[in-house]
Amino acid sequence: MASSPTPADDLASLAGLPVIVGAGIAGLSTALHLNAPCVLVSNAPMGTGGSSPLAQGGLSAAIGPADSPALHARDTLQAGVGLCDERMVQAMTEAGPQTVAQLLAWGVPLAHDGNGQLALHLEAAHSQPRVVFAGGDASGRLMAEALARQVQARPDIHVLTPAQARRIVVRGGQVRGVELELDGGTQLLPTTQLVIATGGLGGLYEGATVPAAQKGGGLAMAARAGAALADMEFTQFHPTALDTGQPGQRPLISEAVRGAGALLVDETGARFTEELAPRDVVTRALAAHLAAGHQVFLDGRNLRGGRFSELFPTIHATCLQHGWDADRQPIPVRPAMHYHMGGIWVDRQCRSTLPGLYAVGEAACTGLHGANRLASNSLLEACVTGRWAAEAILQSRSGQESPWPASPPVGQVEPQEIPTPMPDTAALTVGELMWRHAGINRTRAGLQEVLATLGPRAVHDDAALMGCFVAAAALMRRESRGAHARLDHPRTLPAAQAPRRSLTLAGLEAFIPRFSPCKDSA
Repeated sequence: MASSPTPADDLASLAGLPVIVGAGIAGLSTALHLNAPCVLVSNAPMGTGGSSPLAQGGLSAAIGPADSPALHARDTLQAGVGLCDERMVQAMTEAGPQTVAQLLAWGVPLAHDGNGQLALHLEAAHSQPRVVFAGGDASGRLMAEALARQVQARPDIHVLTPAQARRIVVRGGQVRGVELELDGGTQLLPTTQLVIATGGLGGLYEGATVPAAQKGGGLAMAARAGAALADMEFTQFHPTALDTGQPGQRPLISEAVRGAGALLVDETGARFTEELAPRDVVTRALAAHLAAGHQVFLDGRNLRGGRFSELFPTIHATCLQHGWDADRQPIPVRPAMHYHMGGIWVDRQCRSTLPGLYAVGEAACTGLHGANRLASNSLLEACVTGRWAAEAILQSRSGQESPWPASPPVGQVEPQEIPTPMPDTAALTVGELMWRHAGINRTRAGLQEVLATLGPRAVHDDAALMGCFVAAAALMRRESRGAHARLDHPRTLPAAQAPRRSLTLAGLEAFIPRFSPCKDSA
């Protein structure tokens, strides 16, 4: 592995190589599949930063004896509530078995059952057990560590860490470089092939299972460079995060716990929802029960297959740290922002609408998830999009690349009249504002408050800009579908009347009068 270069001369030696920003599972997968010299930019040691190491459940793939990619695709489409890209779903689910084989080849210690076959978890909205996992509930961490070891063994992958991408340089309508903040200051790394693998924007919300720093910085860079973002309104809230009683990041309680038989109960011990319904359904049931004055607990004292501490050791240890023994007592839970289905709009080759810019993993919007992500499809997407992006880059460098995709259609909507924010709203943090008005349940008035408050900050504040993208897209979608719920528009429209939409920075400026977040100059 190349050491992190500090002098400008060393950085100059990397000019022209493909650059991957982000070293989670999607970024690591991209680098490993490239089989060519490249640069991997990470703001943390490989295998440790971002959301990847926090993933508990595992990776979905149709490898069980009664399963098939067609069944996996059917479950994915059903969870996506009419907005999935069916061709993308088919391609992704068909890639599942090959992806599992690749993970094993890379040394990921996937769990096996007593018969020597890969063990499979059942998670919500899956019709079959199809989630491979590692370490019980440490799948993301063990996957990221295994891929990081593979990268370390590759001298042609040049790792820059700690480093932070700050701006995409665009000339002539194409990517020409990326500005990086290194120990020696800000430097330009010329490249014509840039991959954004920076994860999602869950950290925009006051209560989230992801690191607070993950506020969509990669998406903001892409938007300021002119790339289209899509499906920005679809923010998935996980129903069961540990209720610590404190603000900030909330520890995740994997859906696999409910798949193993844990029940959702209130303070009386009564169940109030179906535990394995789609995530948006369970999340809104919890939110409504909490709003009605109840407490909500996850009771895992009688799991199938063993004790809580045996099946989910990492989660059990986390609960103990907060004073709860999941083997002996129900643990308090509440919803938390968990995953963003939207992101940088990409095609089947992970190419954005800006030539030279690619996106993978949660930073990308492939159309796989539609309005609601099926559990554990995210790690599958991270691995597969890494391979697809690498293949596209190699084709481009050999001169065999197909024509660049056209921009996706932008929904035609009338400009909105955004009110001046009230003083109490203006005093809210971005996280509080997003949770209150762009969270589990939304209204026109609340979304307008988000835009009125964050619009003036968006010129130089990437978090505010991302909040505006989410709120604007949610304001455009005048229905309730999947993870997007409008109290003032509770009906789900026919999909043809409420299609997927993309939005550029210029489109955002046109949508909101008096709102002009400046785009970085080329």
